[in-house]
Amino acid sequence: MNYLSDYQEIFRNKTKKFFDKAQLYTQGILVSHRCNIEHITDNLAEPNYFQMQHFITDSNWSYRDAIDIAAIQTSNSLRKVKLTGLILDESGVEKKGDKSVGVGWQYCGNVGKTANSQVAVMGCLSNGDFASMVDARLYLPKDWCNDSQRCEKAGIPEQEREFKTKIDLAYEIVLYQMELGTSFDYVGADGFYGNDCTLAHRIDRLGLLYMFDIRSNQSVYLEKPELVLPERKSNRGRAPMRLNVDGQSIKVSEYIERLEGEDWEEIKIRKTTKGTLRGLFHFNEVFIWNRNDNQIERRLLVIRKMKTKSGMEIKYSFTNANLEQYTPKALAYMQAQRFFIEHCIKEAKHILGMDQFQTRKWLAWYHQVALNIMTMCFMLKEKLFCFKDFPLLSARDIKDWLCFNMSKEMTEMDVLKLIYDRHRRRQYDINSCFLKEYANVSK
Repeated sequence: MNYLSDYQEIFRNKTKKFFDKAQLYTQGILVSHRCNIEHITDNLAEPNYFQMQHFITDSNWSYRDAIDIAAIQTSNSLRKVKLTGLILDESGVEKKGDKSVGVGWQYCGNVGKTANSQVAVMGCLSNGDFASMVDARLYLPKDWCNDSQRCEKAGIPEQEREFKTKIDLAYEIVLYQMELGTSFDYVGADGFYGNDCTLAHRIDRLGLLYMFDIRSNQSVYLEKPELVLPERKSNRGRAPMRLNVDGQSIKVSEYIERLEGEDWEEIKIRKTTKGTLRGLFHFNEVFIWNRNDNQIERRLLVIRKMKTKSGMEIKYSFTNANLEQYTPKALAYMQAQRFFIEHCIKEAKHILGMDQFQTRKWLAWYHQVALNIMTMCFMLKEKLFCFKDFPLLSARDIKDWLCFNMSKEMTEMDVLKLIYDRHRRRQYDINSCFLKEYANVSK
């Protein structure tokens, strides 16, 4: 596992070197069907279970340093062919019991409902078709932060026991990545973060560009309203002291019903394995009332309509960009780029088993996430290095090849044939989609 050589200094202290444990663990998450410590040690046979448990749960190597090196390498490796996004999202994993750090009855996006789960906010760097995770923050519900004994058992550092919302954690990631020096042109997030004025306001004050999805019930003002002090209706009670909006708002779902055909512009966003991703777009300057700061703020409303198998999909977003600086195509690209953090998290779970941790402590969770992020960074660099010869190279392909080199259960030709056949099927599907597009255009 030579790709870990850049991290050797992290896995040592004044008396010990434990780089071998890092190598074995990352090897184990590639060859094991279940990526927890017990299955990893069973599959590798070589490491002692208790030594590996200590390495993950109690060893004093810095997960922060490991993640930071991976983040910088990811930033330096990404081809700057388009705008680079720092995309924020959360990831949840269902859990049994109440011992795993941060576990609680909360919304879990992985199952689409409230469940006993563990949730984290993730940060991903994305440019074009390539992306990799660069940060992760575990969310601690209030009942955890208010229970010092429970925090002590889970080994949560005292400075981390203060309750922070997911919005706070997302903002921490943005601030940290700025200070670390990773390169990105804008910040993206889904409707959970976009519908909260707080994060957009904070990002804007940092001088950064953002593209946040919003929900269909978001209210906007088509003309800039005034903030006025309401008139006192009687002499009884206290006089009004808080400003109110003098203007009529409208929900974005109602606004779209007013639009005519000429209000839309068709934009080709990017090529995908299922043909060209395209949609009808509408852009308009609107205003919102930020009730937290009691002020009127400008937004550019971005609306996309796209035909899908299940019907017409409509996406709404807010950005602080304007059409004088950025083309409609660039804005459409930024809005569609959130797909890649979802794909990145999916690979981390399905290929590297990030949803299969069975450790209970704070440090163990972060150690495992750090090792996963390091491995994702390596896979990104392999995809970019091999792009000319293998443009369809996936994390699964890389895992298959590494497993072959570690196990030798198949011949080299067997593995190459497996990958080539997989790519041939993908390319056939891609070609079929574009041929259908061409035929439809010709008609």
